[in-house]
Amino acid sequence: MTTTTVLHPWHGVTPGDKAPRIVNAVIEIPQGSRCKYEIDKESGLLKLDRVIYSSFYYPCNYGFIPRTYGDDKDPLDILVITSLPVQPLTLMEAKVIGVMQMVDGGDADDKIIAVANNDPGVNHYNNIEEIPQHFFNELRHFFEEYKTLERKSVKVSDFGDKAKALDIIEDAMLLYKKKFIDKVPKLLEQAQ
Repeated sequence: MTTTTVLHPWHGVTPGDKAPRIVNAVIEIPQGSRCKYEIDKESGLLKLDRVIYSSFYYPCNYGFIPRTYGDDKDPLDILVITSLPVQPLTLMEAKVIGVMQMVDGGDADDKIIAVANNDPGVNHYNNIEEIPQHFFNELRHFFEEYKTLERKSVKVSDFGDKAKALDIIEDAMLLYKKKFIDKVPKLLEQAQ
């Protein structure tokens, strides 16, 4: 009998060989969902955080970049544009095109914007400027309003270009190494 070891999605998966331009993304929430799923930091299982209190649906696939650490003390969030919704816990290559910078409950919370590298319906996009403006209006509206019935405040401050997004990813990868290098050395050794 063969034994398979399943690694933690945050710590056991690399950001990808072509990071920060093309990164691995672990999808937590599929496009069109009202369920807020997130990786449980202890177990690595996908847990239901809550069902969104309002009638809003996630406008694109939502997940994180493995082995990154953001200012919000979580893995760096990524929004991946695809032509179809993607199942939770799917590992996919995502081509980075920009970033949405926001403040959630007083804390900075960057969301990298990317397109699925293996989806011919969207992988022709290379920069945030190529995406229709209405998409950004939808993103801003969703993130600024979906927590209103919870009496929580979110403010989208800006959309940044690919260069800004790449800098944020590099910083988050560095921060991860500083924070976790002593805590998960075996996982880091196995991946190199």
